[in-house]
Amino acid sequence: MTRLVAFDFDGTLSDSEMTVLLGERCGVAEEMADITERAMNDELSYAESLRKRAALLEHLEEEDAAAAYGEVELREGAADVIARLRERGHYVAIFTGGFERGVAAALEKAGAEVDEIVANRLPIEGGRLTGGVEGPLVEGTKDEQLERVADEQGVPMSRTVAVGDGANDLPMLEVAGLAVGYEPKPAVEPSCDVVVNSMYELADLFEDEGVLVPDVQNER
Repeated sequence: MTRLVAFDFDGTLSDSEMTVLLGERCGVAEEMADITERAMNDELSYAESLRKRAALLEHLEEEDAAAAYGEVELREGAADVIARLRERGHYVAIFTGGFERGVAAALEKAGAEVDEIVANRLPIEGGRLTGGVEGPLVEGTKDEQLERVADEQGVPMSRTVAVGDGANDLPMLEVAGLAVGYEPKPAVEPSCDVVVNSMYELADLFEDEGVLVPDVQNER
């Protein structure tokens, strides 16, 4: 039976942090990292943190933003996990408060495809970032997206899987049939059914759960 597998992106499928990469282009990376860490540990709301970070990027040139997005990469083994899930017939989605251009760049670089991406955007006017942010996951939450996609795909919530690491992943981790923490933050780990520390461990977990067929060619 088909499952819906929803991944967070920054800190999960990728070890890049898009806002930090963007911040490096205009000298605010340390401030970005501090705000991000506070949000991931549930010390301030994700929407507030995202708006604070976007505001720091006001006036960043579009070409500099594009160069930062080009630095985003998938974790080692992530593209293989995605490909195996889709080969098995599962619906793979990415739900991220990060930005669709960075996700698309990383997937293209890795030769990976997913069924759906739900992400935010940094608006551009006159060739520069406006300092604003827009998209479904500024105020919206990942449990809403998980429930929406599950309904559209006819997948019972009991057969959904959520994989994430930070506080903004908590809503989907709390409603998913299987909640997987990928090196989760301390505030997140109690809501996870299981914790993994690499994409190879995640593949092994999916094999144990019957989500993936064991890959005898890549025994570790």
